[in-house]
Amino acid sequence: MKLGFVGLGVMGRPMALNLMKHGHEMGVYGRRDASVAPLLAAGAQRYDTPAALARACDAVFTMVTASKDVEDIALGENGIVHGGRTGLVMIDMETIAPSVARSVAAALAAQGIDMLDAPVSGGPAGAEQAALSIMVGGRAPVYERMLPLFHALGKTVMHMGDHGAGQTTKACNQLALLVNALGTAEALSLAAASGLDPAKVREVLLGGVAASRVLDLFGKRMVERDFQAGIEARLYYKDLHIALDLVHELGIAAPAAGVVMQHVNALIGRGEGGSDLSALLKVLEDMGRPRTRRA
Repeated sequence: MKLGFVGLGVMGRPMALNLMKHGHEMGVYGRRDASVAPLLAAGAQRYDTPAALARACDAVFTMVTASKDVEDIALGENGIVHGGRTGLVMIDMETIAPSVARSVAAALAAQGIDMLDAPVSGGPAGAEQAALSIMVGGRAPVYERMLPLFHALGKTVMHMGDHGAGQTTKACNQLALLVNALGTAEALSLAAASGLDPAKVREVLLGGVAASRVLDLFGKRMVERDFQAGIEARLYYKDLHIALDLVHELGIAAPAAGVVMQHVNALIGRGEGGSDLSALLKVLEDMGRPRTRRA
């Protein structure tokens, strides 16, 4: 297939390269030369606008940042809608509000263009290793047609329902991840304050019921005090807002989400929006340093 890709950052770049490894032609759109350079070096073709890219492609992937970015790329001046033809599929893979996914899908459908909202989990390592978890919303026949492309990007691929269902699933994922991350930070902070070795505590927890991917990945960074971002904390802040908006819209209880938001707010307030989520540990440390006890 002739594919297009918009959003060639830490996630999008390896994803586009993995698609090329499966023999697909690749076109790219990007405003920064540095972002498109690795794809051009691998044989991709650059286009001046999303509309021009859409005109040349069977499917266009987007992996940008926020809801407004998706609206601009899809529906704005020189957006995909102005270059797409009947049968084109836009596959939107970042995390945005489910309501925006539905509204963009409806606007594209009016022009004969299909859309799948297909956010991912797995981080930069999952993107590089084609091991992402992909949760997809949209029409089932379109999903089935695009399934070989998803298998080039991830190991777990599931159709969740109609438009917006993929994004709602991702909101659930981020809520669970963030609550778990704060719990991990609290546990390791308690271990250190009690005079224990946090590395040993993490190791034994990984062997029991408390084990999780979050404890494995973010806990390791906390123990090593490696706060360099895999994915920047500001993006989790955006994602948690999406989850909380859904919670408020549905009128359900999610008390842990509110507590996590307070701590993520504090992290952003420290000027660490560009740090890794593991920097939540520093927020807890600054909130109070209890008297160290003997183990």
